[in-house]
Amino acid sequence: MYLDVRRDWLAYVDEIPRALVAANAVATLDALEQSPRHQHQKAQLLFTVRGVVNCEVDGAVWIVPPQCAVWIPGGLPHSVFGSGEVECLSLFIDPPASANLPKDCCTITVSRFFRELLMRANALPELYDVDGPDGRIVSVLFDELAVAPVEDLCLPIPGDPRLKKLTDLLIAAPADHASVAEWAARIALSERSLSRLLAEELGMSFGRWRRQLHIVLALRRLSAGQSVQTVAIDLGYESASSFVTMFRKMVGKPPSRYLLERRRLR
Repeated sequence: MYLDVRRDWLAYVDEIPRALVAANAVATLDALEQSPRHQHQKAQLLFTVRGVVNCEVDGAVWIVPPQCAVWIPGGLPHSVFGSGEVECLSLFIDPPASANLPKDCCTITVSRFFRELLMRANALPELYDVDGPDGRIVSVLFDELAVAPVEDLCLPIPGDPRLKKLTDLLIAAPADHASVAEWAARIALSERSLSRLLAEELGMSFGRWRRQLHIVLALRRLSAGQSVQTVAIDLGYESASSFVTMFRKMVGKPPSRYLLERRRLR
């Protein structure tokens, strides 16, 4: 099963002559902790039932909160790990070219209808009847995947060793209020050089990258049951309202509404 992420099983999945192969199981945190870096010819759709899944690829970590899924294109090396108590299901997909599915790794929102399709597809036999009801389920699933909304829940990870050091410092001390100039000095760069490197490597400013980091950390903690007030203080915000304002600007809605909508999808 996928829970072992064994190379022989992944090779076996790639050989199954179907557009969709289900793991036929729900993974748990213990299994996800053991997931090594790997790849497979088929693409993968990993749906988070409970908890937060993190998918790491070269240069980025994709965050997958409850009732979202991460799309991992075929042939892309990646590793998967969980935050808190995690349950998720995995589908391996080799769709026809006409399916118009995402070309890049991304996090997508899963509607109630799409969720039911995923759960139904997860129970399909390996060699389902392509021309029967099961085959039609797969076709509808591809249609829903093609139009599913994409969420900006990616944390870019820089390759430059100085920026990587900055990343580690920020993750270790997310509430540190140091200025951009002070952060730059800590990695032996000028403020101008830091800004230039971030623009070249990540395509964003220091402030934008730091806010994205805070969204990642907040989603992990909020999904684990921490209060907005606690998360706001831990991330260095003066008040819960200032944190909520940042969250709304980055995600498009306040954290309470964001999490409530995902609970309603269960």
